[in-house]
Amino acid sequence: FAWLPNKDILVTERPGRVRIIENGKLRAEPVFKVPDVEPSSESGLMDITAHPEFAKNSFVYLAYAYQKDGKRDKVVRYKFSENKLIEPKIVIEDLPSAPNHAGMRARFGPDKKLYITVGDATDWNLAQNTMSLAGKTLRLNDDGTVPSDNPFVGKEGTRPEIFSTGHRNAQGLAWQPTSALMFQTEHGPSGFEGRGGGADEVNIVERGKNYGWPTIWGTRTRAGMEAPLLEYSPACAPASAMFYNGSQFPAFRGNFFFGCLRGTRIIRVVLDGRKVVKQENLLEKTYGRIREMA
Repeated sequence: FAWLPNKDILVTERPGRVRIIENGKLRAEPVFKVPDVEPSSESGLMDITAHPEFAKNSFVYLAYAYQKDGKRDKVVRYKFSENKLIEPKIVIEDLPSAPNHAGMRARFGPDKKLYITVGDATDWNLAQNTMSLAGKTLRLNDDGTVPSDNPFVGKEGTRPEIFSTGHRNAQGLAWQPTSALMFQTEHGPSGFEGRGGGADEVNIVERGKNYGWPTIWGTRTRAGMEAPLLEYSPACAPASAMFYNGSQFPAFRGNFFFGCLRGTRIIRVVLDGRKVVKQENLLEKTYGRIREMA
């Protein structure tokens, strides 16, 4: 979901519907239905985010799966006007996809660049293939062009859109307010072709770094590859990420939170910069699978 300046919330549903919560109430009819969405298994309409200057330009971004010689992913920008999404513009398309491991969290960072997580599309080796966008974090300008200061711009054999490599299926994306560090939650290979019994991760993701999949995962290490900040076995299936910076819960300020699907809880992580101070489970087995927090 995406918060609007007037505190209304735009909410996505995987089959392609965009709905709106006004004054705390869900409007009965969708405000938009993605015409070319292809929902199957885990994929479909997977994210929505508002432009950091939404109050000026009314731009909203949708990330979703569609069909193009098989399943692919794209991000499309719309203008939200009179409770309608109009004027579509493709930001990026033809991203590798599959019914599972589709990634597709799309969020603006503190630098006002658009960061997109792309899953490995169930082809493990693509995550280490720098000519493929699968298993990567991408960094784009708000119109889809490539920033000139991306880490691999001008490097032969590497796509310039890439910010980081070696990801399996990251679905949570948030920035620490005090440091502007990017934190990602990522689904690990629980019971998957003999590759372990969980290994869900929280990573601090930085420009140009390799997060190891499928060479390493969980607590495994390899020179030149980044081990996670946190690892969860058995799997908790982390599908979101946020930092709390509000005033309602002073004890939570600066804490990192993410919701779990298989784990049916919220995990609170207290941090001192990059260092984990403690963790706490909240609302365990209370509301079921928690898909999103923001």
